[in-house]
Amino acid sequence: MAEPLSPEVAATLRALLAGSDPVSGALLAQVPHTRVVGRCRCGCATVDLEVDRTAVAPAPSHDNPAVDAGYTDPHSAGVMVFAKDGYLSLLEIYSVSDKPISTWPDPRFIER
Repeated sequence: MAEPLSPEVAATLRALLAGSDPVSGALLAQVPHTRVVGRCRCGCATVDLEVDRTAVAPAPSHDNPAVDAGYTDPHSAGVMVFAKDGYLSLLEIYSVSDKPISTWPDPRFIER
């Protein structure tokens, strides 16, 4: 079921990984080589990711989540990037309300 990243997922990853640190830079380099391999069952927009490990190097060792940020719109949402063994593995969106967020908000509203 692997599929290419949607433009919204790719834009969200690029916005979240725009930092100048070595981990962000290495994970950002993986985005063109990343595919969606699963989705959350709750109805939210969270996606499981898989990187072609033959095409790009792993990120340096780091904690998870690699990035954790919030959105200014919707106000009660957050997003996290996770990696496993130095490779992108999950882009998670969460809501503090009862309703899952089923589409990716505009990355211009991400607050880091």
